[in-house]
Amino acid sequence: MTSMAQHIDQVLARASDPGAAARSRLAASWRRSLDHHGLDPGQRSGVRRVTQAVLDERLERSEGMLRIATPKIDALFQMVGSSGCGVLLTDDRGVVLDLRASAGDREAFDSWGLAPGADWSEASEGTNGIGTCIAEGRQVIIHRGDHFHARNTAMSCMDAPIFGPEGDLIGALDVSSARADQTEAFNQLIAAMVAQTARQIEADTFRATFPEARIIVVDAAPQVGLGGGTGAQDSAMLLAVDGDDIVRGATRGARRAFRLAASGPVDPRPASDLLRSGEGEGTGDSGLSSFEKAERAAVVRALSRSGGNVSQAARSLNIGRATLYRRMGRLGLNGKMV
Repeated sequence: MTSMAQHIDQVLARASDPGAAARSRLAASWRRSLDHHGLDPGQRSGVRRVTQAVLDERLERSEGMLRIATPKIDALFQMVGSSGCGVLLTDDRGVVLDLRASAGDREAFDSWGLAPGADWSEASEGTNGIGTCIAEGRQVIIHRGDHFHARNTAMSCMDAPIFGPEGDLIGALDVSSARADQTEAFNQLIAAMVAQTARQIEADTFRATFPEARIIVVDAAPQVGLGGGTGAQDSAMLLAVDGDDIVRGATRGARRAFRLAASGPVDPRPASDLLRSGEGEGTGDSGLSSFEKAERAAVVRALSRSGGNVSQAARSLNIGRATLYRRMGRLGLNGKMV
């Protein structure tokens, strides 16, 4: 029996096992490919490609992401291109928008369907790096025999999702290789670079959306790796805050960290309310109302800006020096000059 036939038999057996999908994300993806999308792992026809008109429309819709991503995928290709890898950027439906590959590899990549306009959604190609990354909204490594279609099993694909400024998925970043000596350890190294580049694209897209806001980078523990991911945090964690300390935007990672709506506009709320953990502990503000906490924060900022000079801080707050001292006492700031 040929290796391709063996792969087809393995996919059909695991995808048909009702318990396998519960034990393995890979098996769950194979089952989706077989049952939900109605695909055949032995299908020999090539990757479907959208028309030029459809590709042009998708390029236009993704113009903002492409503009920001271009220098970053160029830099990523500089790191991985010499090893025979190609770098691809797709839209939210898995259609390839852009490709970086060496001149000597482009013909091979095109024959594999790794070219602009190719549809690598899971609905079209079954389990694969791009499609499964988008379907599950997570980093994935799909190494050779992990692919659903037997004709794709020579490839290794490392992918990370790209989430937009309102938390919605807007694309995927992929590095693909068909080198026979590509090891899983090397895949993990490339996957880390892919994830980092995807987060940079995400962060810069977010910053461009809120040009007048103060951007807060949230420091949090890394996310737990999910089935073939690198274990790194899977999306940038940023908040956009206006001059009144009100949160106006949050990335996907920040939304998850602070349990905000997964997508769409965020409900305006003070940034200090989100960022203060262990509220009141060790800060002297235990028992204060929300208004008093906001007042305390304003006083502390004024004192900090004035270098602890109470008279200067009072002037910046448009109140008298004695009034500021009284407020400092009421807010538990006696002796706290900064």
